[in-house]
Amino acid sequence: MIYLLRLIILVLALANPLPGWPADAFATVPPVPTASAAPASSVTATPAASINTAAQRPSRVELALFAIGLIGAVYKPGGDNPAVGMDCSGFVRYVYHEVAGLKLPHSARALSKIRNTIAKADLKPGDLVFFKTMKHAFSHVGIYLGDNQFVHASSSKTGFVMVSNLDEAYWAKRYEGARRILPSASAASPPVTSATDTAPTDPIASFAQ
Repeated sequence: MIYLLRLIILVLALANPLPGWPADAFATVPPVPTASAAPASSVTATPAASINTAAQRPSRVELALFAIGLIGAVYKPGGDNPAVGMDCSGFVRYVYHEVAGLKLPHSARALSKIRNTIAKADLKPGDLVFFKTMKHAFSHVGIYLGDNQFVHASSSKTGFVMVSNLDEAYWAKRYEGARRILPSASAASPPVTSATDTAPTDPIASFAQ
């Protein structure tokens, strides 16, 4: 529980400060441990209804916090729901659907093709990070949290959703890039209701419900 609280504070600190909060409010937050996970029994994802309304798109903080709430959920090949288990792309698909109302493809490789390429130095919470963990490219995906941390449904070997660090030897060697789905000013953007009533330049319109 203490670890989860520290991770939540880190996400809040690395994202845009909340209105009325000083920019250095979390300047003394200690670094977050890597490759950790909460017990599966403690999974408590925040209901999407409480953080996402039709009035505005979700912020990066909201998306990252929801993803953190799934730490400990069971890994299952082909799964895309914490009730039965999720694989890496199923985890990303579930988070973005519940928080942003998007219907993303259930494939890490397909996810790598849908949005803007982001340099590693420009990563923000909510961006997708990709890795080559199998013979083909873009075979694994996770959600970036900040401070080189990302959350992902790791593998059948680890067995659950967990947090890892991009600088760990295993992940650093296999890193293949990042993509951004939420626009940079997502919290201030108008709502997406359907692909037909949103401008073609909208980054996520084609995946709205």
